[in-house]
Formats: sequence, structure tokens, C-alpha cells
Amino acid sequence: MKLVFERSRAGRKTAYFPALDVPAWKPETPLRAEAPRLPELPETEVDRHYTELSKQTYGVNNGFYPLGSCTMKYNPKINEDMAALPGFTGLHPLQPMETVQGALQVMEDIEKYLCEITGMDAMTLQPAAGAHGEFTGLLLIKAYHKSRGDEKRTKIIVPDSAHGTNPASAAMAGFEVISIDSDAHGFVDLDALRQAVGENTAGLMLTNPNTVGLFDPHILEITQIVHEAGGLCYYDGANLNAVMGIARPGDMGFDVVHLNLHKTFSTPHGGGGPGSGPSGCKAFLAEFLPGMRAVDGKLERASRSIGDVRGFYGNFLVVVKALTYILTIGAAGVPETAANAVLNANYMKEKLKDLYPMAYDHVCMHEFVMSLEQMKKENGVTAMDIAKALLDGGIHPPTMYFPLIVHEALMVEPTETETKETLDEAVALFRQIHEEALRHPEIMAEKPEKTPIRRPDEVLAARSPVIRYAFED
Repeated sequence: MKLVFERSRAGRKTAYFPALDVPAWKPETPLRAEAPRLPELPETEVDRHYTELSKQTYGVNNGFYPLGSCTMKYNPKINEDMAALPGFTGLHPLQPMETVQGALQVMEDIEKYLCEITGMDAMTLQPAAGAHGEFTGLLLIKAYHKSRGDEKRTKIIVPDSAHGTNPASAAMAGFEVISIDSDAHGFVDLDALRQAVGENTAGLMLTNPNTVGLFDPHILEITQIVHEAGGLCYYDGANLNAVMGIARPGDMGFDVVHLNLHKTFSTPHGGGGPGSGPSGCKAFLAEFLPGMRAVDGKLERASRSIGDVRGFYGNFLVVVKALTYILTIGAAGVPETAANAVLNANYMKEKLKDLYPMAYDHVCMHEFVMSLEQMKKENGVTAMDIAKALLDGGIHPPTMYFPLIVHEALMVEPTETETKETLDEAVALFRQIHEEALRHPEIMAEKPEKTPIRRPDEVLAARSPVIRYAFED
């Protein structure tokens, strides 16, 4: 496919502007040394260029997208319609409050629903993404201990099955990260946790279900151990979609949560659009929340607020989409969504476990993790090879080589929005690829064969990326 600059020809145009009806003006001293070299194309070429790009871009509208821990599920178009309403898109964050009562109602309503779902008492909508929400929650924990004069609490405990952003967020918040191992079943090692806690423990960061897709049966004991040591418990909500409406972090003993609206509540994720990572807390932490909250048609700042973690009120239109989703599926739809996510994951796991060894063969939640370690040793076929082969079959690969505690890992999350027929087709493809890998392992390193780009040199791409077009003259 040609780049847009390669299609360009001088003098060709797409838009024709009317003649100026005011005097032309140019600055005396241009801000640029030379005019930008923009592509020049007729409308037909522009249309064909972007149509071709869309054909080479894979998304949930193209097919199965089982990317573990990322919940690449269908985003209902009604969400986009609501977020595009002029009453929302035409707002300015500095308008008088009496002119934005509808927007304030949106903020109040979603806080109420999210607190009900999580078992929290208050929430800020400011954080712009999941890791940003983590960082905000950790600042709440830090502010709490500081307010009590307990500044010796400088350590955050993070299990080795955590999302990679957890230790990074803790370090950014100024904490020392203490990693503890998982036990043989993929759960938190309680003995290791007891040894790790102490008078310098500020808190624990935990994802439940965890990154290997398991709900920890000792969750109440885990939070109790931390609380008895004087620490607080932080809930990473990235996997909440497996338990929402069924089990609440607040009831498990967690004091702080963050949510990924761009995962659990169906708003576009990653390259599909901006994110939103609200942070919620129990009542005793609410006085430290950042930003302004909508309360009874007014905006209020917490009495001992940590300040702002982002401008104004967060990614408001993402909040509109998430509220639309919650209102659409209703109180009954929230737990049904979680139950279907768990059902789909367990269905696929059971259909594959005779060929693909499961890292932990328990009943899983929304995702499961396979290990290709044995196949790599015996046949030389890696998790990467299997993932690349899936591309030829027309589905997006699962997450590769994560979590780090599983060697040659493939993490699959079917999501609740996929049909049984789609899952059966995916299972059949996984099984076909496994058979091919055993019979002809030597060809697996050549996969994929049907994609526009086959196997790029990933090391070269990472170390020497080409990020701008090089003009010949």
C-alpha cells in the first residue's frame, strides 16, 4: 500500500474555499521556517487511501478479538449517539453551573451507579485512564497516612501476578514496591503476605480476579491481614467485568478502587479513543479526593483534596458513553454481562485444555492463560508462532507472554459479547493450528502468510523506528 505522501501530486486538491471577503493577512515573521509539506490529493484518492487503511486495520467490527485483560468488546453505537448530542459536545468547562445542569446530572448519576457496583462511597471522574486512576488511588492512601502523622508507611505490597502498571504507579506515588510471590495455585501466598506486612506497610494493590483469570478464595483473609497491619487495600478494577453486579470490592475489604470505563463499561479502548479511570473510595478517604465532584447540582471540592490530577472533570464524553451503557443494560444486565464473560471463558478453556496446557486449571473468571512451554521444548514452536498463525485464520491473537509468571503464555479473554458460534470457530482454529504445529513445526516460524505485513524485525522496529516520512528532495 502506498503512503499518502507517495500518492500526492502537486496542485491536486480536495477542498475549494470561497474567495476571501476580508483582507488577507500574514504574520511579518512566520513561525515556521518553511511551509508544511502536506499531501495534495483529489477527493477520490483521499477516500481510497483511508478505505484501504480501514481494510488493513483489525478491530472488533472485523472479527474475534480475544485480547486478555483488555476487554475488546463491542461498543454499542447508542453510546456514540449520546456522546455526540450537541448539549454535551457544545459545553465549556467554565460555563455557569446553572447552564450545565444536565452534565452535572450525568456526573452525579454515574458516580452513584459506580459506587453501588463497587461498594464505594465516593468517586472522582478526573483520572483519564486506568494507570492514572491507580496513581490517584495511591495518592489517596498516601494522603490518609500523612494526615494521621503516620509517614513511616512507605511500602506498597504488589503480588507478582499484578498488572505491570501497579508497581509503576506505586513507584510514581513515592512508595517502595514490595513484590510477593503467588502460590502454586495462582493465588496470593498468604504466608508471604504475612511476612511482608508491618508497621511500614502503606497498603496492598490487588487485582481480583487476578491477571491469570482467577478469583482468590482467600480475599477476605488477604484484606484482613493488611488492615490488621495498619495498611489500606487498593483494588485494581481492570478485571471488574468478571464480577460486576455479583461481588463488590468494597465488600471484599478494599478501601480504594479504580475502574476502567474504557474496558468494563464498553467505551472505546486504546487506539479507539480516550480512556477514563475513575477512582472510588470509602467514606473516610473522601475528604482527600481530587478535582470537583457534582453534588446536588453544584460542583464541590473535597475539604482536604489532594488537588487536581487532570484538568477540569476528566474525559466527560467517555463518562457519557459509560452511563449510557449502564442505563441500557440496567440493573439486571450488569451481573448478566459478568456471568456471560465467565461462561464464555470457561467454555473456551474446557474446549482447549486437552491440547493447550492451562497455567492454572481451575474454574476461571473472564480470561484464562495457556502455556506453550512444553511445546517450545519438544517442538520448537513458541507462543509467538501460535499467535502469528491465528492471524492467517482471521482472528486477532490473544495477549502473548503475559503475565510474566507463566512461561510462553497466551492469555485469552473471549468477552461476553461473542456468540457460541464465534467461540466454536475460534476453538476449531486453535485446534487446527496445534495439529499443524505438531506435524510441521518447521513452517510455524514463517507465519503469518496472508497478512499485509508478515513478521517484521521487532528488535529493529523498537530500536530504530521510522516515524516520519523521508522526502527525496
